[in-house]
Amino acid sequence: MMYSIGRVAERSGLSSYTLRYYDHEGLMPFVHRNKAGRREFSEHDLDFIDLITCLKGTGMQLSEIRKFVEMSMAGDETLADRLAIFKAQQEAVHDQMAQLQKHLDKLNFKVRYFEAACDAGTEDAVIANCDIPNSPITIDDSKRVKPNKVS
Repeated sequence: MMYSIGRVAERSGLSSYTLRYYDHEGLMPFVHRNKAGRREFSEHDLDFIDLITCLKGTGMQLSEIRKFVEMSMAGDETLADRLAIFKAQQEAVHDQMAQLQKHLDKLNFKVRYFEAACDAGTEDAVIANCDIPNSPITIDDSKRVKPNKVS
């Protein structure tokens, strides 16, 4: 079954403009055109577009994706090179995830910090160490502006 660019846009979540841009940038040399010059996409093309979207979503530059596509089009003699690309990108994603976890830890700390500050009515009453995101946060009752809630 063949798909129009509009149908591929719907299925992939990419805009028609983005698909045309990717084609123009050499990321989709596998896409065929019909007699009228319109792009026609196969199921295999959709799978490849999904892979391109994945690689882009992990931060890979379009030039690197183009290089991967060219290797794929060259065939099996590039298998080891393509594996190396995926291993490098896998490592990059692991690094990104570790950095994102640090950011999430900081955000979680700040949420706890500001919940305590709201509870106390002032930041001055909050005792916390943001350098240790999982450290306890306490309130110095002598500096409270709001009265302590009774549970």
